[in-house]
Amino acid sequence: MAQIRENREVDGVGVQLTNLDKVLYPATGTTKAEVIDYFQAIAPFALPHLRDRPLTRKRWPNGVDKTAFFEKRLPSHAPAWIRRGSQFHSDGESQYPVIENAAGMVWLGQQAALELHVPQWAFVPDGADPDRPEVPGPPNRLVLDLDPGPDVTLDDCAALALRIRELLAAMDMEGYPVTSGSKGLHVYAPLPGGISANGARTVAHAIASQLEVESPELVTASMAKVQRGGRIFVDWSQNSASKTTVAPYSLRGRDHPWVAAPRTWDELARPGL
Repeated sequence: MAQIRENREVDGVGVQLTNLDKVLYPATGTTKAEVIDYFQAIAPFALPHLRDRPLTRKRWPNGVDKTAFFEKRLPSHAPAWIRRGSQFHSDGESQYPVIENAAGMVWLGQQAALELHVPQWAFVPDGADPDRPEVPGPPNRLVLDLDPGPDVTLDDCAALALRIRELLAAMDMEGYPVTSGSKGLHVYAPLPGGISANGARTVAHAIASQLEVESPELVTASMAKVQRGGRIFVDWSQNSASKTTVAPYSLRGRDHPWVAAPRTWDELARPGL
């Protein structure tokens, strides 16, 4: 059977597309072409959450019922027009893609990169070293990941998120909820300048610990899985500079093509989320 191919022009950039009829979500029959169309359509809303951040991709090239893998480094065959950002690790320097336009979103769909994961920091200019035009900057947002254990509902997570909103407001911080597209819910808050990743993690840990003190039967701030049964684990650790969180509007590699969906607080206040 001949592959369905297309050379799609997106904002003046040509993107080579192949295997467009491949089914990536067998439960719904959702094809690679439909995933690509979604990424292109959602680009104006998704890009602000990806801009200037190194992107780790979780890819399902053969569909969500087959093996997936994480990809951090940008492959050598990636198009030259994709922006690169460098990070230094223990095993050397790595180049990551930094997605900044709709063409980049379409390329991600072509790669069957269904899940898009980014850190809480963005690249910033390095005025001190002309050979390194940009370097990892300090965190510019805080995130709390509400991960429900067995028999805990999304409504329980929503009620807890509303309490987190109150705690953030007491610190003059604005919270923004996102249902993760998997089991739980994320709450983001912009951070003022001058806070390090360790500082952000300390703030997030303090919020999680306060919630555990208030509702020990419902909440745990412990990373030990044995502590999570029947409770919500408030994961504060994703504020570490080395960790990432699935980006708003990313697809998820679940049976159905669910999405990490930004919500309003009014939605969270209503039962049956």
